[in-house]
Amino acid sequence: MNLRVKSVEASIADSHDVERSLKRSLGTWDLALMGIAVAVGAGIFSVGAQAAANFAGPSVTVSFILAAVTCGLAIMCYAEFASTVPVAGSAYTFTYATMGELLAWIIGWDLILEMFTGAAVIAKYWGVYLGEALLAFGLPFPAVLEIGGIEVSWPAFLIVAVFTALLVAGTKLTARVGSVFTLIKVAIVLFVIVVGFFFINAANYVPFIPESVPTEGGSGDAWAQSLFSWATGAAPAQYGIFGMLAAASLVFFAFIGFDVVATSAEEVHEPQKRLPRGIFLGLGIVTALYVLVSIVMTGMVSYKELAAEETPSLATAFRLIGQDWASAVISVGALAGLTTVIMVLLLGLSRIVFALSRDGLLPRWLSKTTEHTKTPARIQIIGGTVVALTAAFTDVGLLEEMINIGTLSAFVLVSLGIVVLRRTRPDLPRGFRVPWSPVLPILSAVLCLWLMLNLTTLTWVRFLVWLAIGIVIYLIYGRRRSRLGLEGVSEVEVPTPQGAPPPV
Repeated sequence: MNLRVKSVEASIADSHDVERSLKRSLGTWDLALMGIAVAVGAGIFSVGAQAAANFAGPSVTVSFILAAVTCGLAIMCYAEFASTVPVAGSAYTFTYATMGELLAWIIGWDLILEMFTGAAVIAKYWGVYLGEALLAFGLPFPAVLEIGGIEVSWPAFLIVAVFTALLVAGTKLTARVGSVFTLIKVAIVLFVIVVGFFFINAANYVPFIPESVPTEGGSGDAWAQSLFSWATGAAPAQYGIFGMLAAASLVFFAFIGFDVVATSAEEVHEPQKRLPRGIFLGLGIVTALYVLVSIVMTGMVSYKELAAEETPSLATAFRLIGQDWASAVISVGALAGLTTVIMVLLLGLSRIVFALSRDGLLPRWLSKTTEHTKTPARIQIIGGTVVALTAAFTDVGLLEEMINIGTLSAFVLVSLGIVVLRRTRPDLPRGFRVPWSPVLPILSAVLCLWLMLNLTTLTWVRFLVWLAIGIVIYLIYGRRRSRLGLEGVSEVEVPTPQGAPPPV
């Protein structure tokens, strides 16, 4: 099968284009804090409670560990790629070097969906949490204004505008501002954990894995069912071993975002060493925080009490034991958490579009960077404006699961890409190598595909529509304008599994 495959050397050479290059200013801790910034959002105060209440009970702690292992497998693949091809673009660039231009475009298109939707959704929630945080301190605050009969979430517009301006001013400056917010929210999470330990009742951990029960009315709506349940006719169930695994699928999305760190590879000092270290350090800290929060929460109150609540959260657990003051603290932590998530997603969105436009799959004029700060200001301003308007004027909550499926599809291709690049380019220097390849990369791809199958059928339909739009754009514009095609680079024979692979 003949496909346009962009060599690793060509990708690295492009990063030295004076007009289209990024400034290397980030270190190990910058990357670790970036990973923590995007993974520890408001979800740390709610997703564990919902998973415990509806699926796993106290065994939600194991669910978090399983999700962290799954994420860790995918992140190992990202780390090897990022240390081998240290340029902007993340999964898009990695796929271009292994599986060809069409799949690279598709994954780049998916990542645009993930980061654009994620930034808009989180910005919308930021406005809501700002209102709740101020209300908790006795300061009523209108998070929505009506202008000409249209409801406008002006805080969502404001926060996106502020971080867009910061990103245009420079990645290092933005990283420093993000680090401050990240340290604030981690301090709040640790405070809540320490306080919560004083209210733990060991009896709440029994039974650790509750007995499985069928979900009433769970299979009534085909669009709301997971694709796996719909395809197999399996009845949805709560608790038990399968409930714990289902909870792992739910809480996995608390770890989504570490792939965004890899988009900044071109802005890292000594990327071969610092990128893997920063990514794994961040993942380790995030996993520890989520596990500790789940232990405290399920120890303070019974999972049955959480299940009786309409929207269970960590604040709910504190309220049930008579500690209402915690709601104010948690609301501030959630607000700080969402702030940094918006920042990192806007950064990731601009770097993906930057890589696509530098390769000619999107208009090349977008990829020009500023002379002083070396940031893709055009992309940052255009992307920030579209995200801000979407968050302010539309109901973005309908597309929340699109964030997840876009990320997981990238995880699958990056994991498989490791196997391909090991065979086609064993000569490349690698700052990090996934152990036990190809077993672990293939296992990573299988686990991520399984999580995709646990998303709803409606999400899959929307995803396929998005892919169809992307393929049309590629055929009409990207295929003809691609630099790889225009420069007459020979198409490369992608090896079949039976044959010995030729060098790329």
